[in-house]
Amino acid sequence: MAELTTLARPYAKAVFDAAQDQNAVDLWDQALAFAAQVAADQEVKIILANPGLSEQRKAELFADCFEEQLPEALRNFLLILAENKRLALLPAISELFSLHRADLERTVKINISTAFEMTAEQQQKMIDALSRKLERKVELESSVDQTLIGGVVVRTGDLVIDASVRGKLARMASAVGS
Repeated sequence: MAELTTLARPYAKAVFDAAQDQNAVDLWDQALAFAAQVAADQEVKIILANPGLSEQRKAELFADCFEEQLPEALRNFLLILAENKRLALLPAISELFSLHRADLERTVKINISTAFEMTAEQQQKMIDALSRKLERKVELESSVDQTLIGGVVVRTGDLVIDASVRGKLARMASAVGS
């Protein structure tokens, strides 16, 4: 996965810069998200791996998956990816593009796992505290994980804050065992 991200990074940065220049970051984000879904489809993967099809034809078939007429810039981008045999990178490119967008808009998506359902008031307090701490607008997604026993686990990108009872017990057991 790290290799795919490494290969996708320059494409994502280039397309993000182009989208910014065109004031079309939202449009590109949506189009890339759809293209990533198409590229992740098992049947499409088989077509993209077919050595009997030219790269031009693969790009055309891929573009035909879109219901609406593609903007010329997106069609050209797909063609460049096809020529370089990189259409399979679209999911990673889309993900990196979304990260660039979140950085531009100073937003962060956070997943919180709790042992019990959080009330709207608790969620708002968590959003406010994390917004102050991270200096970003927080988009919160919460889920219930009863195996935590109590407390919360906060995840965003590479950051994980484990303030759960299960996590504390595991750290205590590790400290006692060493």
